[in-house]
Order: sequence, then structure tokens, then C-alpha cells
Amino acid sequence: MTQADTRELRYFIAVAEERHFARAAARLGIAQPPLTRTIQKLERGMGVRLLERDSRGVRLTEAGTVLLREGRVALERVGAATRRAQRAGRTPATLVLAVKPGGDGGLLTEILAAHAAEPDAPDVDIVCVGAGEQAAAVRDGRADVALLHRPDADLTGLDREDLLVESQVALLPPHHRLSGHARIRVADLEDDPLPRWPDTAGELSGAGIREAGRLMQLILVGRLIAVGPESVRRYAWDGVACVPVVDAAPTTLALAWPEDSRSRAVSAFARVATAVASRHRDATVHEPGP
Repeated sequence: MTQADTRELRYFIAVAEERHFARAAARLGIAQPPLTRTIQKLERGMGVRLLERDSRGVRLTEAGTVLLREGRVALERVGAATRRAQRAGRTPATLVLAVKPGGDGGLLTEILAAHAAEPDAPDVDIVCVGAGEQAAAVRDGRADVALLHRPDADLTGLDREDLLVESQVALLPPHHRLSGHARIRVADLEDDPLPRWPDTAGELSGAGIREAGRLMQLILVGRLIAVGPESVRRYAWDGVACVPVVDAAPTTLALAWPEDSRSRAVSAFARVATAVASRHRDATVHEPGP
């Protein structure tokens, strides 16, 4: 019995997802006979049947179902490792940070300045991603670290350092019935339309929202409302009311990186981010009351 190589895995996954050899071959840009031979070789090497073939196409065996699930993860990790290794070998070295616009808890500017002041600190490239996409950018190797909010983010395969706990506010249009209130409760918003964010696979259902600018525009014209971390106040457009939601669960800003792969560069960045967040918390605690 042999292990599958990445080409065989890629070919198998295409067939398993398309449920049809001809469609899989077209997707891969190859002829069907070599694809068929590769799958047959994979099955012989593994000593198990992965696919059942009939006149309508193919269906997965139990072994094929397992290989599809685990193979996707394996290919993602190989691709991510390749991208990170290529980045690490470049001169000068860079650290790539994924962040959603407005999703930094108000800390990003200070974190970047403090990190740049560190001896031998690599340059930080920022990748702006949509809501719910920060963790995926780290998992697939587009980014080395990400700023994200939990519990909303899917942290599968990631380690993290919590930075900041924030209460939540409702973002309301100017003439909303609650826009002048000092505080509200979750139940007050149950009849209001909320944006649909990407799920853990990055898919959007219906009229989903990926960009902060589009979200603010739709709020301003009264098409929907949103609930987000307290720090979103600094990014809200003029006219958008930010009202505390007193019984909404707090959200935690965290720095995340690939599980079990905290490099020196990531460790240094995490140390700086933690120190900046600590100063921010201390300053908030000692702010004078009204």
C-alpha cells in the first residue's frame, strides 16, 4: 500500500466533487483517460475502492468519503506551507497580516508602529479580507497571522492570543426608532433586518455582505442594521447611530496563527500586539468618568 501524492489527491477530489469523470477532466484541463488511469493507480496503491462507477457517474465509497474529507485538508495544508515557505525565503522578509477593515479593535495603528520599532522586525504587509475570511486566509497560507473576533470566527487549525474583550453596539440608520436611545437590548432588534455574513466555508446566502463600506451604506439608507464590537464606533459613517446593546454577549479580539507553527516573527508580533492591547486596557480602566 502506498500514500497518495498531491497530484493524485487533486485528481481524486475533482472526481469526487464533480461525481463524473468527464466533468472532472474538463475542470482539471486534462483528457479523461489519464484521469481514469490516475484514479485506478491510486486505488491500487491504497488497496481500497474509492469510487463506485455506474452509467450516471460515480459515487463515493466509505473509504472515498474519508479520503475526500481528509484530502481537502491535506491539500490546503500543503498549499499553505508552500506559500509560507516561499514568503520566509524572500529578502527582505515580510509578515502578512489578514484583517477585516474596521475589525482591529482600534489597535492596528499602534501595533504596527510598536512592531516597526522592534530590532530586525520584518515589514508587515496587510491583506484586507471580508467578514469571516480572516481565519481562512491564515489556513490557506495567504497570511501568517490574522486579527479576528471570536466566538464568531472559525479557529479550526489555529492557535490564538486574546487581546481585547469588547461590548457590542447596534449600528442604526439616522431615523431608526431606536437611534436616539442611550442603550437597548437584543430583543429590541428582533424585527430588524441583519446582514448575512459568510459561513465557515466563505459562502454567502442571499444578499450577503463582505465589505464594511457596503454595510455602512446599506445601514445609512435604512436597508438593514448591524451589531458589532464597541470599537466599530470609530469607523461608523456620519449619520449612523451606535447604540450599546446591554445584553449582547461580549466579543473578543484575538490574534491567530497556524496551529503549532509559531515562528520567531509571529512570536515577536504577538508579543507586541499583546503589550499594545494591555496598555489599551489599562488606559480604558483609568479613564475618568463623565
